[in-house]
Amino acid sequence: MFDLERWQEIFDTIRKNKLRTFLTGLSVASGIFILVILLGFGQGMQNGVAKEFSEDASNRIIVWTRTTTKEYKGLNPGRRIQLRNENNEYVQEQFKEDIARKSAIYRVGGSTVVFENENLGYSVQGISPGFQFIENQFISSGRYINELDEKEAKKVAIIGRKIAREIGKSYEEIVDNYLDISGIRFKIVGVYTDGGGDREEDRIFIPITTAQRVFNGADKVNNLTFTLSPSENFEASVEQSKIFTNNLKNYLKEAHMVSPEDNSAINAFNTLEESKRYFGLIGNIKFFFWFVGICTIIAGVVGVSNIMLIVVKERTKEIGIRKALGAKPWAIIGMILHESIFITAISGFTGLIFSMGLLELIGPHVEVDYVVNPSVNFSVAMSTVILLIISGAIAGFFPAYRAANIHTIEALRDE
Repeated sequence: MFDLERWQEIFDTIRKNKLRTFLTGLSVASGIFILVILLGFGQGMQNGVAKEFSEDASNRIIVWTRTTTKEYKGLNPGRRIQLRNENNEYVQEQFKEDIARKSAIYRVGGSTVVFENENLGYSVQGISPGFQFIENQFISSGRYINELDEKEAKKVAIIGRKIAREIGKSYEEIVDNYLDISGIRFKIVGVYTDGGGDREEDRIFIPITTAQRVFNGADKVNNLTFTLSPSENFEASVEQSKIFTNNLKNYLKEAHMVSPEDNSAINAFNTLEESKRYFGLIGNIKFFFWFVGICTIIAGVVGVSNIMLIVVKERTKEIGIRKALGAKPWAIIGMILHESIFITAISGFTGLIFSMGLLELIGPHVEVDYVVNPSVNFSVAMSTVILLIISGAIAGFFPAYRAANIHTIEALRDE
C-alpha cells in the first residue's frame, strides 16, 4: 500500500541533507552514465568493424606474392614469385566444391587513360566477372564485365562512380562512350558503385584476358581472389576458410618451389579469420568496459550504504521510540530500505536518461575509423538500472538490519 507518511519522512530526510544526498546520487548516476557510454562506444566499435568487413564479401580470400626469403632445393632467396594462369586454373578445378566466386587480377602498369582529350590518372586492372561479387560492387548504369567479354577478350571497360563524377557527365552519357587506355580504344559499358566509397571507386576494370593480351601481360597474374561457399555457421565458415587458405598456400609453394617455412613469398588475406580476430578483440574491450562501469557503480552503491549507516546513526533515538511504541523489525528495515532504493532508482534513471540522450544526439554523427554510430540497446540499459536498484536494496539492507537490531533501551539513551 502507498504510505504517505513514509514518503514524507523520506523527503524530509533528503531536504535536511541536500548536499549529502546530491553527492551520493551523483556518484550513482555517474556510474550508470559511464557504463552506458562505454557500452555505447563498444557497440560503435563493433559497428565500425562490421562496416569495414562489409565493404567486401564477408568470406573473401585474396592471394598475392613477394620474393622468397629462404633457400630451397638449391634455389637462392630473393626470387620474385609470379602467379600464372595455370595456377588460377588449377585452384579453380582442384577446389571447385569450396569456391563460390573467383577472379584473378592483372594490373596494367604504366598506362595512360584519356577520355575526350582529358587525362584520367586512375589505375587499370584486368578482372573476371566474379570480381563484382567479391568486391560487393553494384552497377549504377550499364552492365558489368561478363563471361563473353572475358572469353573473346573484348575491349570493354567499366569505371567507378568517382571517375564518372570527375568526367562531369551523366551516367547515361558516359555509358557506350569510349576512352583510350595507352592509345587503345575501349568502350565503356558500365559505371559501378563500391561499398568502400571513393577509395574503391577510382579504378577502371577491363576483362583479364584483354589486359593480358593487349598490354603484354602474357599469362601473368598479380592476385587470386575467391569467396567460399557458405557453411552452416560462422565458426564452421572460419574453419573452412582456414583449411582452404592453407591448402592453397601449400599448393602455390610447391608449384613455385618455395620453402614450406617461407612465410613471405606466398601471402593470403582471409577476411573471415581477420573478422573473428577483430570481433574477439572487441569482445575483450567490451568486457573491460563492463568491468570499469560495474566498478564505478559499485563505488556509488557503497556510497549509498555509507549514507544509510549515517542515517541510521542520526535516527537511532527515533528508531528506539518507534520500537518502544511497537514497531516491528521489518517496519524499521522497510523504512531504511525505502529511502535507499528511492535514492538509487532516481539517480540510476537520471544517469540512464542523460547517457541515452547523449548517445542519441551525437551517436549517428560519429563515424571515425572503426567506430560507427555508438549506441546501446534500451533493454540492456534498463537491465543495468534494475541491477543497480537491486544493488541499492542490498546496500541499504545491512544498515537497515543494524537499525532493526538496536536494543530499545540503548536507542532511547542515545544522544
